[in-house]
Amino acid sequence: MTIKVDLKPETEARLLAQARSQGVPLEQLAERLLQEALTSSALPDGVLTVEEFHRMLEGMAEGSENLPNLPTESFSRESFYEDRLNGRDSVPRR
Repeated sequence: MTIKVDLKPETEARLLAQARSQGVPLEQLAERLLQEALTSSALPDGVLTVEEFHRMLEGMAEGSENLPNLPTESFSRESFYEDRLNGRDSVPRR
């Protein structure tokens, strides 16, 4: 697709200078900059609607029904630090 864009002289000069410094044709640089702008604007900026938040949670939970059910005692403090309780340090002390 071909589009025509009217640029301010300052913008045109900056675009030309950047294309020259990168050793690429002006058109190639402009296309890459547009792709980057579209990609970055598609990323969430940290603010989600309630619907987006629910979709994110559903996506994270997808497939979790196949995970095994673990007993609550599997997640005790002692179970996380068993090696230290047995006198073996998995992480060297400083």
